[in-house]
Amino acid sequence: MPLSEEATGASEPASSRRRKYASVRDALIALWEASDRVCGKRLVSMIPALLPALERHCRLKLTSEERALLVTMSAATIDRMLIDVKVAAAGGRRRRVGFYSAIRREVPIRTFNDWANPPPGFCEIDMVAHGGTSVAGSFIQTLTMVDIATGWTECLPLVTRDGSLVVEAMTRAQSLFPWVICGADFDNDSAFMNDVVVPWCRAQKIEVTRSRAYKKNDQAFVEQKNGAVVRRLVGYGRFDGVETARVMARLYAAARQYVNFFQPSFKLKEKRREGAKVIKRYHPPATPYERALAHPKLAPAVKRRLRAAYRTLDPVQLLAEIRAAQEELGERIGKRGLATAASVSPADPHVFARSLGTVATTTEVRATHRRPKRRYKKRIRMPSKLDPYLLTIENWLSVEPQITALAIVRRLTTIDPSTFSDKQHSIVQRLLRSFRQKVAETVIASMPAQPMMKPEIRPGAVDGAACNDHSAPPTAPPASWPRLRDQSAAQFAELRPGNIPS
Repeated sequence: MPLSEEATGASEPASSRRRKYASVRDALIALWEASDRVCGKRLVSMIPALLPALERHCRLKLTSEERALLVTMSAATIDRMLIDVKVAAAGGRRRRVGFYSAIRREVPIRTFNDWANPPPGFCEIDMVAHGGTSVAGSFIQTLTMVDIATGWTECLPLVTRDGSLVVEAMTRAQSLFPWVICGADFDNDSAFMNDVVVPWCRAQKIEVTRSRAYKKNDQAFVEQKNGAVVRRLVGYGRFDGVETARVMARLYAAARQYVNFFQPSFKLKEKRREGAKVIKRYHPPATPYERALAHPKLAPAVKRRLRAAYRTLDPVQLLAEIRAAQEELGERIGKRGLATAASVSPADPHVFARSLGTVATTTEVRATHRRPKRRYKKRIRMPSKLDPYLLTIENWLSVEPQITALAIVRRLTTIDPSTFSDKQHSIVQRLLRSFRQKVAETVIASMPAQPMMKPEIRPGAVDGAACNDHSAPPTAPPASWPRLRDQSAAQFAELRPGNIPS
């Protein structure tokens, strides 16, 4: 005997479900608004308590069938029926969905403790934004790649933040690195976690990992190079345009050889915690070139190529090219690529070498770090409404030293009601503060310079007993103290604010 549709558990068509819940749609919208527009999963648990409360206060009138439909409605049905209402409530804008969440979930996480002395070829990759003080619009991004084992750093400018440009930059970096790239550790940026970069890395046999969200220390190696290399070279200005990207590429081409072959850096050896104190030990500073030569897992052919390249490099010429590119970038900061390359002379290593000993005395600042000069605007004191009444206010103060600013404003209002009102209360407060400060300075300057009189201590009433041949200080004042107190009071009576001439 064939089973019925209900016995087999077959689901109803979507059209019949919509017709089934059509009668309670308005009541569902009222419940959603009364719940302060919570999601469907939370609204399901709220309906059994919220629905009787609305019926009890005559907010809803439902039949028993409609009430049963609302109580048994699932969270998915609630969200499906409220789609159009939520879009209208958001001003016609749909909520943005995470496009790359599925790809991000496929990439395994690697923390800062998971690097167990990898061989050369495993890199951390990050982007540095050159948007200045604003992230609006399109601007240049620097792709930074740092080798974990040696600290070898490669920087490449990207005109825009795009996954296809990341692939091109990593293809270029494969030819710049002395060894093959075996692993890439990204952050959770959508420019990396997309269907372009991740599949390309896997096709190139590159192991792909990512850091934890909002945990920058998982990428400590590349974050350190972002400040020590990228920001040190180009600063924090805004750069955009293709021509500016070419100048930045020329800067990085000279800087990669200077940094990797001649600039030593520290590398953490061990770290331990003793209570609240963290103790760090570092290896002796060495260049990435020296670490590569000393690494046992690097092929001898790669080391021979590095030695041959090292013998051809002139650090002064490289530094001259870096400074020339920085000068040109300094002219392009904030100008949207309108500066011309002809305004900057080409690098001359001989002239630059002769100036190495003198630039420090002339306070030379790199062009990418110079602050723009702003014209100083001389401030002119505007005439105040209180200027014609300054002498009057001083006379009031000499007669009544404790007069308040509000009382002075009210007196001025009676004199000139068209000019003064309670709005001038703060101005009069500042004027009184300056007047009283001048009076206090006059008081201090007019005090007689008398030597401090030490009162003679005579035996009097004592609370404590003698201890080790020393007596406790007397609690009753000696006989000469009333005379000194009266003398001091008479001196300060002459210096009251009312007795000081204005």
